[in-house]
Amino acid sequence: MAEKKRRPSDRKKKPPRRAPKEPPKITPKVKCIVAVRLRGEAGVPRDVEATLNMLGLKRKHCAVLIYDRPDSLGMLRTAKDYVTWGEADMEILCALLEKRCRPRGADRLSDKYVKEKLQVTSIKRLVEAIDRAEIPLSRLREAGIPRIFHLHPPKGGFKRALKRPFQDRGELGDRGPEITALISRMI
Repeated sequence: MAEKKRRPSDRKKKPPRRAPKEPPKITPKVKCIVAVRLRGEAGVPRDVEATLNMLGLKRKHCAVLIYDRPDSLGMLRTAKDYVTWGEADMEILCALLEKRCRPRGADRLSDKYVKEKLQVTSIKRLVEAIDRAEIPLSRLREAGIPRIFHLHPPKGGFKRALKRPFQDRGELGDRGPEITALISRMI
């Protein structure tokens, strides 16, 4: 008897291999960062100027709210010779929103405006939601609340050199929680 030739389609198919279960990804807590431009517009390289414009820091003594995501931190590191940034606490965020925020169609930010536009009961609740990154900053912009604040020069002047990094007795770069002292003097 002649043996029957097997075709590739006659072979028994094995069940597909299952990928091993991956452990659940732990997302790190996103923090709110305040970035402040300290140096002016003269002599800024084009790539740094484009980065500053993308961040919204077009003028000297402007502050902007940013969530600490890798792309935002990369842009801040690109512009490190012109800006300083750090983790904002809730008191400074509240003071920025109450004193320096100019929403569209209103003179100042009030609890009534926040309740009407964002369905949040008060400015303090809004600050808590921003601090926990529950509200995207684009939603604030849609509600007419800018994320850019125009500040005064610091009272008493800058305490250190404006052309050196913060870790090297200067004012520029990452400050961490020490940004609150600078911003409180600039509000």
